Amino acid sequence: MTRRVYLVILFLCLGLMCPLVTGIFMDKLASKKLCADDDCVYTISLARAEEDYNAPDCRFINIKKGQLIYVYSKLVKEKDSGEFWAGSVYGEQYEDHMGTVGYFPSSLVSEQRVYQEANKTVPTT
Repeated sequence: MTRRVYLVILFLCLGLMCPLVTGIFMDKLASKKLCADDDCVYTISLARAEEDYNAPDCRFINIKKGQLIYVYSKLVKEKDSGEFWAGSVYGEQYEDHMGTVGYFPSSLVSEQRVYQEANKTVPTT
């Protein structure tokens, strides 16, 4: 019985010293973004995808050529980084993706309509 207690204590100590769950660190894309408001919830513009884009990780969204995208923020480009915008897809044929917000390269879209200027600089989190 005491041997079991020692083993349990040993496993607990090892577990506290070596966490079992670790996250994947992802580099920040930018330190600042441009938005229409302080919370980046208002739509800046509507863009149309000129090419397909497959998201490399969970921060990005997949877009298909011709798809409309609501743009909510525009990352401020920093050295050695591309220019990315944040938005969500729009349209009946893309219902399974509607409401999903993520980043995409701004070079793959063309703005169709600007609703309001992105003149608020907000730090990214």
